[in-house]
Amino acid sequence: MAGRRGRYYPAITPDVLLRAYSIGLFPMAESADDPEIFWVEPEVRGILPLDAFHISRSLSKAMKRNPFDIRVNTCFEAVMSGCAAEAPDRPSTWINETIRKLYTELHRMGHAHSVEAFEGDELVGGLYGVSLGAAFFGESMFSRRTNASKICLVHLVERLRARGFRLLDTQFTTEHLKTFGAIDISKGDYLGLLRAAIESPHLPF
Repeated sequence: MAGRRGRYYPAITPDVLLRAYSIGLFPMAESADDPEIFWVEPEVRGILPLDAFHISRSLSKAMKRNPFDIRVNTCFEAVMSGCAAEAPDRPSTWINETIRKLYTELHRMGHAHSVEAFEGDELVGGLYGVSLGAAFFGESMFSRRTNASKICLVHLVERLRARGFRLLDTQFTTEHLKTFGAIDISKGDYLGLLRAAIESPHLPF
């Protein structure tokens, strides 16, 4: 993981967390059982340019079948739990109890949001992140059905575009995110985009 990080022992508040996002930092934990968190400041940052977002033909075809009921901000804590749960491709998680509490409070403040995929009454996928100014910082996603998290991401991007957001931060890029158009940029370039987005009035999600 490229970038600087350091331990932060005192309890952080949601306001401190928002300040950290505004200057390019985000928190992680070593594991779900580790009560401590550390700040991460990648030298290379992942973003998903909103004007270059694209989806595959197969996903577009799947979406036309409307396989899921997509909702927003109806079960934020359940989405965090889904993201923290062990999965075949994710045997451990960085989402500890401290992070859960902080982001739940940000959600109550209107700065953390979830996009959710339901199959009937069952939550089968989702994502969550933080909004500040005209920036959205994606945190994590999970899927218990084929394409569930991908379709949530498509709905997130559509929502951000419609509301005038300028920056979708993915923290790092993965092969999965690259299929949607995610790219790596330098820390300096990222901070320039971040400053422009943060100068905006806080946009409603």
